[in-house]
Amino acid sequence: MGILLAVVTAVCWGSIVLVSQKLGGDSYSQTLGMTIGALVFSIVTFFIVSPEINTLVLTIGVISGALWVVGQRFQFASVDHLGVSKAVPLSTGMQLFGTTLFGVLVFHEWKTKTEIIVGIIAIVVIILGAVFTSIKDKSNETGGGNTKKGLLILLLSTAGYVGYVVIVNWFKIGGWEAILPQAAGMFVGGLLLTFTGKPFNKFAIRNIITGLIWSTGNITLLLSLPKIGVATSFSLSQTGIIISTLGGIFILKEKKSKRQVIFVIAGCLLIIAGGVMLGFTKS
Repeated sequence: MGILLAVVTAVCWGSIVLVSQKLGGDSYSQTLGMTIGALVFSIVTFFIVSPEINTLVLTIGVISGALWVVGQRFQFASVDHLGVSKAVPLSTGMQLFGTTLFGVLVFHEWKTKTEIIVGIIAIVVIILGAVFTSIKDKSNETGGGNTKKGLLILLLSTAGYVGYVVIVNWFKIGGWEAILPQAAGMFVGGLLLTFTGKPFNKFAIRNIITGLIWSTGNITLLLSLPKIGVATSFSLSQTGIIISTLGGIFILKEKKSKRQVIFVIAGCLLIIAGGVMLGFTKS
């Protein structure tokens, strides 16, 4: 049952970018719609679960949610420059690298020689996988301007995502307690980061669906943690990259040569392998 829940998380999170691209709108309306959906979901969940929320939980939860908005807003923006099939694998690799590096240096998660060796190999595998997904044919290379801008945007996205995870862990805030404050922070942060782009339109309303999808994945991950542990749950949740990356190629019809498709698939497999290896280094 726990594995099934973690797989649901992977499906939900792996399909978010695909769904948002199909629903339409720019990164502003997509981000705002997603935060509204998450807020609606969290309010309903709050009245069902009734978790205890104090000042610390409220403050850290709101900050965490705001950082998540930074991550999601700039990930959406990076798709405009890199495409789904390149942006999502790179984002996944950078997030895994960032959260793991922070975990090792700050939380000291790798304690044994075996964990250190496996962890270093995993990071190398992830970086290699990210490089594979970014390989371009000489025939379709332009000036690299969009790629460079997309990578810079992804760095900002990664900082937001890593901060979103780390700050909750730092203050030891429980998942159920954090849901509503996080969603509130997401909504407020979404308003602040998107108001200049005039996000209040039909596309924002449509993208409420993506917020509901993300929240469903978040809940199933929380439920899977006590059943199969952090390592397995976290690793399985990353396999959603297959859906987003291959979906970008075969559903959104992003143009790729046969050579690029082979490298993208190989890169996805390497990133997943690295993610699984990192999962086994977490106690």
